[in-house]
Formats: sequence, C-alpha cells, structure tokens
Amino acid sequence: MSKNNSEEAELPFISHLIELRTRLLKVILCVLVIFLGLASYANQIYSILAGPLMKHMPKNSTMIAIDVASPFFTPFKLALVVAVFISVPVILYQFWAFVAPGLYKRERRMILPLLVASTLLFYLGVIFAYFVVFPLVFGFLTAAAPAGVAVMTDITKYLDFVLTLFFAFGVCFEVPIFTIVMVWTGLITPAALAEKRPYVIVAAFVIGAFLTPPDAISQTLLAVPMWMLFEMGLLCSRLFVHKPDDIELEAELNRIEQHDD
Repeated sequence: MSKNNSEEAELPFISHLIELRTRLLKVILCVLVIFLGLASYANQIYSILAGPLMKHMPKNSTMIAIDVASPFFTPFKLALVVAVFISVPVILYQFWAFVAPGLYKRERRMILPLLVASTLLFYLGVIFAYFVVFPLVFGFLTAAAPAGVAVMTDITKYLDFVLTLFFAFGVCFEVPIFTIVMVWTGLITPAALAEKRPYVIVAAFVIGAFLTPPDAISQTLLAVPMWMLFEMGLLCSRLFVHKPDDIELEAELNRIEQHDD
C-alpha cells in the first residue's frame, strides 16, 4: 500500500520535471532563433553599443582588440546577450505558465502585473543608462585622460563594462517592485518605510557614487531617479497592505480552492 502511494506521489513530481524541461527548451529555442537572426548584424549592433564612447573619443582614434579572437567572438557575445534581452517576455511567460497552476487566485492576480512591471522597469533602467548616463560617463573618462595618453579601449573590456552598468541600472530601477513586495509579504509597513526615507536617500547617493564617475552631476542623475522610484513604490505599496479582514477572506478562499481541487 505504501509502495503504491509513493509511486502515485512520484508521478506528479516527474510530470512537473517534464513540464519544466519542456519550458526550458522553449526558452532556449527562442533565444537561439533570435540569436541566429541577429548574428549577421553582430558588428552593426556592437557599433551602436560603442556609439556613446566613440562620440567622445579623440579624432582618428579607434577601439582596439587585444586578444586574437576577440574581433570575432565579442560581437557574437553581444548578439547573444541582446537575444536574451529580447527574449525576456518569453522567459517570463514560460515562468508564469509553470508556477501559475500552483498559486492561489490572489497570488496570480499579483504576480503577473509585478512580472510585467519589473520587466518594463528593467528595460527603462537600461535605456536610461544608454541615453543619459553613458554620454556623461564617457565624456568624463575621456576628458580625464592625462596629456600624451591616447584613449584606446579594448572592445571586450568595453563590452563587459557596459553590460555591468546595464545590469546595475536595470536592478536599481527595480526599487518600486522591491518596495511593493516587501509590503505585500508583510516584511515591513509603508509607515516604517517612510521613516527610513533619510537612509534610503543616503544609500541612493552612495550607490550613485559607486556606479558613476566621481562627479556630482552623474551621481545625482542616478541617485535622484532611485529616490523617486522609491517614493513611487512607497506610494503604490499602500494599496497592497494586508488588512485583517482581507487575510481572513483570503484564508477562506484558499480553503474553498483546496476543497474544489
């Protein structure tokens, strides 16, 4: 009898693994198809990415490739990253389709908008970095070169540098989502977050100092948006505070769903 029960318990687990494998294969296939479509334009994509730096480079100067194979592999590495970047909606959809059946209705209503909002905010952070931060950063760095020093950046190191900044700014723009999730899960209240506002402002400027050149303008351009995003998340988080009546109603709905299942 116990053997039959254990076999029945293993069947759902195996089916979940099969579903997970299927969805991962779909994600890999999507990234691969997009990458193959972008591969022939890898050099053009890299030129676009290098645009903010090249605009501030001295006349007749170029980027360099230190490694023998970097002129070939670096643009393809960028194309792969862009393919993953474009595939984010598909990745999130596959993740949502996998976890949604195991969530309650209230959780499903919450997680999907948060996934969409977090994706848009990450894209917004990347766009902000490219169009606002990069011109300031590269303008400062190229102007700070000592006399007699030719500014010639390696293409691989440049790619690693900008990808790091993209990721940093994308994550920093997720501040409203972090704020809402903390309040929604009951880790903290909006009132307690509001009391910590001075610390948040200081932390925003400290992060800006680490991620931007040592000048007040670029630091402020990162710190002030982070502060504003915190205020936006604090304002929106008031809509997700759990009230005692809501908790009791949610528990009752959960019992009904479990009974129906």
